[in-house]
Amino acid sequence: MEIVYTVFAFIFGLVFGSFLNVVGLRVPKKESISTPPSHCTNCQRRLTLLDLIPVLSYIFLRGKCRTCHAKISPIYLLTEMVTGLLFALAVWNFGLTIETAVALLFISLLMIIVVSDFAYMLIPDKVLLFFLPLLALGRIFSPIEPWWDSILGAVVGFGILYLIAVVSKGGMGGGDIKLFFLIGLVLGTLNTLLTLFLSAFIGMIAGMIMLKVRNQGRKTPIPFGPSIALAAIIVYFYGEVILDWYANLF
Repeated sequence: MEIVYTVFAFIFGLVFGSFLNVVGLRVPKKESISTPPSHCTNCQRRLTLLDLIPVLSYIFLRGKCRTCHAKISPIYLLTEMVTGLLFALAVWNFGLTIETAVALLFISLLMIIVVSDFAYMLIPDKVLLFFLPLLALGRIFSPIEPWWDSILGAVVGFGILYLIAVVSKGGMGGGDIKLFFLIGLVLGTLNTLLTLFLSAFIGMIAGMIMLKVRNQGRKTPIPFGPSIALAAIIVYFYGEVILDWYANLF
């Protein structure tokens, strides 16, 4: 049955990933996530069911609008695929438990952040505030040990990022700071510190690659949200393995 649940989670993730993409693109612009219905941003044609089949529509249409043939951003395909794989990974690891609900909420939050930060260099407060009580409730019913580590992790995550922002005089965005509060709530103190380290490393590598590809100066702003999201996902699923490996080095 585990395989059946995992496959179902993957399919559900593909479908839900399309919705998360809409949220990430519309909420920062203060647009409704329900109206207008999904449409081509070039010719404004309302998309039909054939246009909205996760992954398959993008492949069959070769990444273009069926009417005007305008290119469709690959971020739609990537969001659907990554969400499907992560939902499947969550169910495979935790089964049908409360922790799975926490995992799906956490993944959903991070996918929205990735889309939003890539598109607008913005992490919307509205998204963070929506997920805050849900993740807090999840940690009440599926606590990490000791139970207070979630609270400490949230305070530490927020505090360190806030301190960096003060010292660097605005070098850290407010959205990143608030996001780390939620990350700390879910991961706890040690894993939050590990996430901070990994996100800085991933951000440095990604920044160097993006600046090289774009051929732009060092002062060009680079979205940090995707690096945080990738690090948080890695630590959520494999943080204990990484920390154990590190401890065994000494």
